[in-house]
Amino acid sequence: MKSIAKLFTLNRHLTERIGFTAITLMAMVTVLPIVGTVIYILIQGAPAISLEFITGFPRDGMREGGILPAIIGTLYLALGTAIFSVPLGIAAAIYLSEYASDTPLTRTIRIAIINLAGIPSVVYGLFGLGLFVLFLNFGTSILAASLTLSIMTLPVIISTAEEALRAVPQSFRTVSISLGATRWQTIRRIVLKEALPGILTGVILGLNRAVGETAPILFTGAAFFLPRLPGSPFDATMALPYHLFVISTQVPEMPIKIQYGTALVLLAFVLTMNLIATVIRSRARARRQW
Repeated sequence: MKSIAKLFTLNRHLTERIGFTAITLMAMVTVLPIVGTVIYILIQGAPAISLEFITGFPRDGMREGGILPAIIGTLYLALGTAIFSVPLGIAAAIYLSEYASDTPLTRTIRIAIINLAGIPSVVYGLFGLGLFVLFLNFGTSILAASLTLSIMTLPVIISTAEEALRAVPQSFRTVSISLGATRWQTIRRIVLKEALPGILTGVILGLNRAVGETAPILFTGAAFFLPRLPGSPFDATMALPYHLFVISTQVPEMPIKIQYGTALVLLAFVLTMNLIATVIRSRARARRQW
């Protein structure tokens, strides 16, 4: 009996070790190509990075000069998308999580939100072209592009924010209401505070997708070559994703270091957004009470 038990223990440890090894190998297979891509972009793009490249305006058909209008335009689009999508997405998540009853209608709405997250971005671009650019007569502008990107990011923000709100223990709500707080006071002061790390995850995922998209802004707000900064929300703008697409496919004899330098700046832009969100999320988790 002892030998059988010992053999069973050895087999269990061997299976566990094989499982851990397989998981480690799968993680490496997933991570190594990403790390390799980042390192390759860094090596190819670093020679193009300079003060003039970051702060200058494009010249000579974008073969010389800098990419400041594209950087500022991307920042404007990210801010515009956040202004429109974050409050509306969180409000919709609060309603679905805290107020809406579990009915066929709400289940249908949730399924529709999940399906909207999988629609190709070019479809959102065509929708934004028809609604904001032509029907509402916003023209090719930062406003039209921001609204289009907001619609595209809403499903991600709503889904992740709702899951974060549902993850807060029900006992928090019960205790708060039993102490005399109203339902809205409970949501605002307890539930939202505890769900903030998860909500931030959804927000940053949605905004990262918006910052890196080309098709929606191609139809609604991006300019091919605009060596000046936009003066109002109704102006068109350059943007890093579209600028990278243009100089990689439409401009002949474009130096390769300029293409990879633009990609490196876009990558740094996205990583900076992630870093800021990670710091805020870590502080919120440190204050969380469960």
